[in-house]
Amino acid sequence: MRQPVYIKMRQRLQVSPAYQLKLRDVAQLSGNEEVISILKDLVVYEVTPKDKTHVVIDVMKVIEVIQSHKEDVEINTVGPAQVIVEIVYEKKRVNPLFFVAVWLLLFFGSGLAIIYFHEDVSMQQVHQRIYSMVTGDWVNKPLVLQIPYSIGLGLGMVLFFNHVFQKRINEEPSPLEVEMFQYQQSLDQYVMMNENRESMKKIEDP
Repeated sequence: MRQPVYIKMRQRLQVSPAYQLKLRDVAQLSGNEEVISILKDLVVYEVTPKDKTHVVIDVMKVIEVIQSHKEDVEINTVGPAQVIVEIVYEKKRVNPLFFVAVWLLLFFGSGLAIIYFHEDVSMQQVHQRIYSMVTGDWVNKPLVLQIPYSIGLGLGMVLFFNHVFQKRINEEPSPLEVEMFQYQQSLDQYVMMNENRESMKKIEDP
């Protein structure tokens, strides 16, 4: 009687160069414990320098490896059919002055962008008009409105990005994190489609 084995491919994982991808790395396994203990250490793929930055492992490759080592199992797949393997190389150390320069560039750049925006919409004149409508007096610098507005602008940015330095305010993802998540999904989809195109070219080549 065939032993049922359930396979759920992982969506994405990171490995180092020259790493041997085993079945337990690319998929979650469920079934008879004795069978799983044998299958989980099977080598599915060995990363080489030719793979560059990404490798796509298809569930058919996993099934082929399992059947080549153990034929008396009934394989049932659940979830995605492919897993994207990102090859992470050792990063070069960057001079701390570079981070300081980038931080200053972003700080002054964002500050100038806010100033230009307020100048375009004549924010100072709006504050002057509101102050005049409420109090009946005209002042050039209505600080009673400008100071709370400036503080509120900073607090609003903190709430928008949902972070105070590296600490998260609550569990909800910020709009920036949602955009990054969507970008990562689009990137993963492109990698999988590009990998399939490369495979088709290899098959077509004589």
